[in-house]
Amino acid sequence: MKMPFSDREKKKKISSPDETMTLTEHLAELRTRIIRSLLAIVLGTVVLLASYDQVLDFLQAPYRKLCDQNRQLTCELQFIGPLEGFTTRLTICTYGGIIIALPVIMWQLWRFIVPALHAKEKKYAIPFVLSSVGLFALGAVVAYLTLTPALGFLISWAGNDVQANFLVSKYVSFVGVMVAAFGITFEFPVLLVFLQLVGVLTPQTLVKQWRIATVVIFVIAAIITPSGDPYSMLALAIPMVIFYAISILIGLIFQKRKLAREAAEEAAA
Repeated sequence: MKMPFSDREKKKKISSPDETMTLTEHLAELRTRIIRSLLAIVLGTVVLLASYDQVLDFLQAPYRKLCDQNRQLTCELQFIGPLEGFTTRLTICTYGGIIIALPVIMWQLWRFIVPALHAKEKKYAIPFVLSSVGLFALGAVVAYLTLTPALGFLISWAGNDVQANFLVSKYVSFVGVMVAAFGITFEFPVLLVFLQLVGVLTPQTLVKQWRIATVVIFVIAAIITPSGDPYSMLALAIPMVIFYAISILIGLIFQKRKLAREAAEEAAA
């Protein structure tokens, strides 16, 4: 009696990507993932609205530290429009809601990408989410720590006879852009590892191009750093170079395991 599926066919099915989805199914899947991500952002925003004062104090801490170092600065943030306080509160809580919802967002992104991957590649879902969230958080921490010297550098360019008097909306926007720039840029190694995983890049290619990559990293860091100060640029560029090297090491490990697995499969055949 002929079996409906042979072992060889089962093995082929497991190691191949999932069945191709239609355009309508892709759009429906994308809509579902977006809705779930938005719901997570809304929930995170509501949580921060309940603790807004503590969040604002936390964001002001780098500027207060600078004020303690320079008594001529006015530490109190200002607003000039009747709606500015309300819009600033919403902006802060929305930014924070996105950060809180980041694990959900990255999980939904991975689940949307999964149908295009092989079964063996899908097992990296949890490492992908954890590393993405962890690196974004690390980038946000680095950005926060560089805020005080970055603000001092920017204020110094105004001149000795100019008094700094920041609007709360401008200050919050600056902090938000700094955190976003560092957090998103720190996702760079995740992208490199993913491209090596799916075979678009190889560790050997990255090793060969490391000089060009280093120059490109410093140029990009100088361009995308919102404050434009050397402290923030170095704080962004140096970790990126380190992450580039780590990505190569991870790629070599994956490559070695893949070659060993293929050799074992050929020996078993």
